[in-house]
Amino acid sequence: MIYFDNAATTKVIPEAAAAATAAMCEDFGNPSSLHGLGISAENMLSSARADIAEALSCTPREITFTSCGTESNNLAIFGAAARSGKRRHFVTTAYEHPSVLSTAKKLEADGFEVTYISPRDNGTIFPGDVAAAVRDDTFMVSVMSVNNEIGALMNIPAISNAVKLKNRDTLIHTDAVQAFLKIPINTKKYGADIISISGHKIHAPKGIGAIYIKQGVGLTPQLLGGGQERGLRSGTEPTAQIAAFAAAVRAGTKTLDDDRRRISDLSEKLQQELETLPNVHVLAPDSRAPHILNVSFTKYPSEVVMRILEEDGIYISAGSACSRGKKSHVLRALNVPERLIGSAVRISLSRFSTEEEVSEFISVAKAKLV
Repeated sequence: MIYFDNAATTKVIPEAAAAATAAMCEDFGNPSSLHGLGISAENMLSSARADIAEALSCTPREITFTSCGTESNNLAIFGAAARSGKRRHFVTTAYEHPSVLSTAKKLEADGFEVTYISPRDNGTIFPGDVAAAVRDDTFMVSVMSVNNEIGALMNIPAISNAVKLKNRDTLIHTDAVQAFLKIPINTKKYGADIISISGHKIHAPKGIGAIYIKQGVGLTPQLLGGGQERGLRSGTEPTAQIAAFAAAVRAGTKTLDDDRRRISDLSEKLQQELETLPNVHVLAPDSRAPHILNVSFTKYPSEVVMRILEEDGIYISAGSACSRGKKSHVLRALNVPERLIGSAVRISLSRFSTEEEVSEFISVAKAKLV
């Protein structure tokens, strides 16, 4: 099997699975309980929070656990909107993840005004375009760090700086689900006030995410209950998933630089080989995170390409897993011709992808898709 759908989800590494098992079978207490098992679970929770904070170069108090990247994005945007007062303007991009775009549509239905920034021809969002949209009543700007369909890499520090120069009170949020442990993120240099991340994109289980909220930034909770996570996200903490998340973060942080270089080399080989083939169009933004490559095999619709490759044990996706077969809003935002949109697929690598797998993919593509 060749698994090239890592932007959709990743396999859980043994370290994360072992950490989850220990949390379920040994340190299984409720972190809110005051007896020994509860205190042990709370200690594990604190340790995990510190590990994730270290990976982001922030303080543990600035990390709140959520169920996924979608929840983190919703908490960021709705939580800020609830405190925005008379500032009723929100800025985002036309090719965000659905968890941001759907949130923006809900804001519009509630009477907010939303500005959608279109990407430039090079596939990325220009900082000046974002800053130009900011007004006195703009309560938040939300720009993803890495686009989940084409891998476009945004210059979040430059965007943050441009926005803050225009309006220092505007909050900066970034969906970094496809960026975390793919590119370095140092909150002290990144410029974002709020950052969303997810576990299952970095070899932790599904069902766990986190949000960085810069000290001093206030959000209104979207889940009410027992007041866990300092009142920001009520509900008993999923200690097994959190333990696994932290284990995956520790493992990924150790090899981040080597992984980036190796994935970049594999991606470059893949792109160069594909660009030599007939009936193939590679969409590669000028600035791209190397683990995602968008390709159109123009002889076949996307779903047919997927089926042909699956016959040889190769797994890719037709765009975002969240789109469920819908034509890509990302490619439409880039004004990609319909014939290319209809045949586009996403190839996404991981730290476990190999040169042999890339060579086999190219071989099958040459034999069956062109």
